[in-house]
Amino acid sequence: MKTIADLGDLSGRRVLVRSDLNVPLDDSGAITDDGRVRASVPTIKGLAKAGARVIVCAHLGRPKGAPEEKYSLRPVATRLEELLEQPVAFATDTVGESARSAVDALEDGQVLLLENLRFNPGETAKTAPERQEFAEQLAALADAYVSDGFGVVHREQASVFDIAALLPSAAGGLVQSEVEVLRRLTEDPRRPYAVVLGGAKVSDKLGVIDNLLGKADRLLIGGGMVFTFLAAQGHEVGNSLLEEDQLEVVRGYLKTAEDTGVEIVLPTDIVAATEFSADAEHEVVAADEIPADRMGLDIGPDSARLFADKLADARTVFWNGPMGAFEMEPYAAGTEAVARALVDITASHDALTVVGGGDSAAAVRQFGHSDDEFGHISTGGGASLEFLEGKTLPGLEVLENS
Repeated sequence: MKTIADLGDLSGRRVLVRSDLNVPLDDSGAITDDGRVRASVPTIKGLAKAGARVIVCAHLGRPKGAPEEKYSLRPVATRLEELLEQPVAFATDTVGESARSAVDALEDGQVLLLENLRFNPGETAKTAPERQEFAEQLAALADAYVSDGFGVVHREQASVFDIAALLPSAAGGLVQSEVEVLRRLTEDPRRPYAVVLGGAKVSDKLGVIDNLLGKADRLLIGGGMVFTFLAAQGHEVGNSLLEEDQLEVVRGYLKTAEDTGVEIVLPTDIVAATEFSADAEHEVVAADEIPADRMGLDIGPDSARLFADKLADARTVFWNGPMGAFEMEPYAAGTEAVARALVDITASHDALTVVGGGDSAAAVRQFGHSDDEFGHISTGGGASLEFLEGKTLPGLEVLENS
């Protein structure tokens, strides 16, 4: 992939940067986790320092191809301005009069943020001609394009895929660093290599398990997906989340792991509640004795210690998915234990610890950990998973071919 250096002297040139600014907002519209904004700053700041006229574009949420106030990027513009420590102009549309006027007004080193890309139906259109039309409108605003939103490189969308063929294009620093780290997880990782998987469903992680089962030394399984593993072993899982259609697939994983010497670590105890609520009656039970009228919502304290022990000597760790419903205090301890274990091994023996974005990244910040306590916190949950599945990511492929 070409880098920003390959674009030559950018002073005075209009550079369109596709960032990932899809941050969570509370009911008042305040940003609750600015990790993706902070991760986007170095590339934007570097371009501005080089004298480029920087036009940032991004999406927020899932609007249906038309403006919706709750999905406006205006709060992000305010936060970006604070982090850059310089003014950030804001266009109230993506390719309309406001955007064109704001671009024309830019001077060297200044930064502009366009309104939510997904307010235009062409951004996520299923047909190439519709995407192409919107991509051409975006390209008309700029002289060069920098792809720096790793969280969207697995999407074939106008601002990610189609535009790269229309302008001199390069990967931004964030995309470069994400790819470099994820390649270290699949190409000759330092061992022992442990993969920690959680989250709701086994079906969301099938490709990752398929691809990493032959590369990792240990797979630690928690979250809602663990109950399909426990059921595959013949255990009662009560009202816990269960994907019955994946039972045979999971049995195949267990058999493959046994045959190849990969250790699959499952919880020994579970926090089981009467319902999905922070106020529900709950207790710690053996993983193979979950009452029929209860649901598992976290791994138990013995399991948390077991998982920490299994991570203690690891030199490479990839973690994607919480161990339980960490948003609710009674079910947060398992996820917090994994986060703490990764912090410990990062500090003690310089392990490469990679937090795979999404809920895992939100969890470590909720527990008060800073990003630099880990080897890498990915900005792209879905993109990270698809990369580790070995899939071709359109947003990367187009950069390699441009």
